[in-house]
Amino acid sequence: MAVKDCGGHKGCECERERLYRKCCAALLAFILLVLFVVLIVWLVLRPHKPKLYLQDLSVLCLNVTPPASTYLFTTMQATVAARNVNDKVGIYYDKVDLYAQYKNMAITVPTQLPVEYQGHNDQSVWSPYLHSMDSVQLPPELAVALAQDETAGYVLIDIRLDGQIRWKVGSWISGHYHLRVNCPALLTVNEGKGSYGANTGGGNGYFRFQQAAACAVDV
Repeated sequence: MAVKDCGGHKGCECERERLYRKCCAALLAFILLVLFVVLIVWLVLRPHKPKLYLQDLSVLCLNVTPPASTYLFTTMQATVAARNVNDKVGIYYDKVDLYAQYKNMAITVPTQLPVEYQGHNDQSVWSPYLHSMDSVQLPPELAVALAQDETAGYVLIDIRLDGQIRWKVGSWISGHYHLRVNCPALLTVNEGKGSYGANTGGGNGYFRFQQAAACAVDV
């Protein structure tokens, strides 16, 4: 069995090789340690999505012109509550827009909510007014669907939030994450009351929000 000779200049090469292997092993151990620490921190401080609830939706005006034109005019006030459920992570709401949809079509222009920081387990409540931009032209099929919903006595409006948030852990602040929220609002229709001055398809009536509902949140 041959014995490797590490004498002379070959001894220097062997020493460098051993040093190189030690450096590689130390670097690998350091990387594994860092990854392990990051994993532990992530598991301990992993941020949870905020929880949002639609507390109220007041329809102040909802007018649809006759079917030949099918223009919609609306004014609403939505009350949305957001709660940070994290014990050790804060949330920055940097730019969040709120608007209303009917059957996946926006019927109000986006209203930007104020920039806000939410501490651990804090809650915020927003109550912005939502307006259509002069008027929204509904496709004929949506105008028919809205008239049918009113006749049936129920109208489903989706209150949407779309924007950016950041997480804060200690002094560290993350990059931006896309926040998408959908809050379904079931409204009952009462003909002939006129409490809100609402008018759809020529009939008089008003819309009453049924009950507070949890929102679907995606980050």
